[in-house]
Amino acid sequence: MDLSTTYLGLPLRSPLIVGSCGLLSENISHLRQMEDAGAGAVVLHSLFEEQLEKDRFQSEYYLPQGVDNYAKANACFSQPPLFNISAEAYLEHIATAKKTVDIPIIASLNGSTLGGWTTAAEQIESAGADALELNLYAVPTDISLSSESIEKDYLDIVRSISYTVNIPIAVKLSPYFTNIGNFTYRLSKTGVDGLVLFNRFYQPDIDLESLEVSPNVLLSTPQDLRLPLRWIAILYGTLPMDLAASGGVHQAADAIKMLMAGSSVTMMVSALLRHGIAHIATVEKDMRDWLDAHGYASVEQLQGCMSQINCPDPSAFERAQYLKSIQTRQMTPS
Repeated sequence: MDLSTTYLGLPLRSPLIVGSCGLLSENISHLRQMEDAGAGAVVLHSLFEEQLEKDRFQSEYYLPQGVDNYAKANACFSQPPLFNISAEAYLEHIATAKKTVDIPIIASLNGSTLGGWTTAAEQIESAGADALELNLYAVPTDISLSSESIEKDYLDIVRSISYTVNIPIAVKLSPYFTNIGNFTYRLSKTGVDGLVLFNRFYQPDIDLESLEVSPNVLLSTPQDLRLPLRWIAILYGTLPMDLAASGGVHQAADAIKMLMAGSSVTMMVSALLRHGIAHIATVEKDMRDWLDAHGYASVEQLQGCMSQINCPDPSAFERAQYLKSIQTRQMTPS
């Protein structure tokens, strides 16, 4: 049974890869476990531009100015750190990971300024990452900004990075675009190699006792796979980019559905946080068993067979299916 695939031009032993998550990838021993369990690749947790700014602030402003100012720096950063590691440590982590495991190491980057994005991308490439995932995680709160302006900024960032580095690039998108198809088409003109669908934004909550806004981290469930499944199926075969499924992949059945829709790889995070890193091996075994039972000799035979361009009923991914589902629901006895 051949589970090998290609993602961002990188040959992988399996389409099961570990998505970006600090709890999973910050520890080198975890990376060894992921490789041993059968992961095809690992996406490291994101490096945020704010980490670069913090490092620069500490090293360039306080440290050269003497003991008194150094004490002030310690006071400023005596609160619990926003980031577990510094930008320098992140780059060292990439280099160590490359020496430790043989599977591809994909770095993740979340910037806030054009210069910050490109500078960090260059540093990540120099550290030895096999590829780079651009995490376009931003919540536009300025109501004067048009969608056209926001999308242009994204395209400028991606285009600039693709011109700056030589390693493969994937862009991790949110589903919050008026026309995802059009935006991904324009992204394909910037030189990127793949898309990750989709980013799950952490949504805020309100603590009724402290009256504070607090983050609320919810792990995904298999129900979450339906949104990326739809768009991967729609986009497959229409763009010269690899598609990665992110969100809702917990079992072999979930991964197989995503591959049938057209993804090159499927990313797991929540499932590993729930069941442990060894769960990768369980999913792989179950995938092999299913493929063998249904007469598939390879993942390649499976990929895209249920995409919109290959599906017996292409309208199943569009409005007609919505109307059909409503009718079915109304006819179901209570």
